[in-house]
Formats: sequence, structure tokens, C-alpha cells
Amino acid sequence: MKKVLFIASTGGHLSELLQLSPIFKNYDYTIITEKTKSNMGLSQKHPNRVYYLIAGTYTTFSAKIVYPFKFIANCFKSLYFFLKVKPDVVITTGAHNTVPMCYIAHLFKKKVIFIETFANSSGKTKSGKLVYPIADKFIVQWESMLEFYPNAIYGGWIY
Repeated sequence: MKKVLFIASTGGHLSELLQLSPIFKNYDYTIITEKTKSNMGLSQKHPNRVYYLIAGTYTTFSAKIVYPFKFIANCFKSLYFFLKVKPDVVITTGAHNTVPMCYIAHLFKKKVIFIETFANSSGKTKSGKLVYPIADKFIVQWESMLEFYPNAIYGGWIY
């Protein structure tokens, strides 16, 4: 059975990723997201299949100072989780803390599937810009996004 690692940052990105939960049962799956109060129930719903990165945001001045350190720590945590899980495929809906996992998977010659967020229909996201060149499949949810990602696959909405 294929090992699939599903990874997303907290909030809307995770909500989008969880729309794929009906296919989880087809794989030996693992979920990785950021550790927040709202995500703690995820490990009860998917026992022994959820790992957490350090929650990181960079919206306030003080958070911008701390964020680079959290991001670096999450790079190491991502490598640790990748080596522990040994996935065949990494599927992500973004954002920032998921990019290192995509590059780690690419480095180890594993498949990377990036689903550009539903919330964006008029331009590239930062994580999309970074992952597009290395993604094996890059899926957009709006047909208009093919203008920005010409080699992407229009998959429609996952909601």
C-alpha cells in the first residue's frame, strides 16, 4: 500500500486538505499540520497518524522576529517526520510550513502533489511559486489560475 503524507498549515489550508479524507483509507496515510488548539482533535480522529509542526505566523512585528527560528526548527522537524514516515507521495494544500517538506520529498525523489488554495483565484501564492518548479503534479482549483501556472492541472474545487 502506498504511503501518502498529507501536509497543510492550520486553518483554511488544513480544511481544504481534510476535504480529501475520503481517499485516506486507500493509503497508509499520515497527516502533518501545525500544532494549535483547534487541531488537537485531529489526532483522536486519526490515531497514530498525525504529527505536528510548530505553529508559526508572521503577522505582527514580534512574530516576524520569532518566525524565522520557528521556520528553521520546522525544517528539521519536517526532515525527521519524512525519515520516520518514509512516504511515497507528499500531498499538500500549502502554505509556508509545508514548503520544506515538498523540497525534502523532491530531494528523495518522491512524488510531490501541490493543490493551490481555493482562496486564491487571481495570482500566485508564495508557497505555490516555490513548489511549482519541483511539483510532479500541480493542481489549481480555478481555471483562471492556469494563466499563472501553465503546466498545472485544473482540478476544480475540492469543497
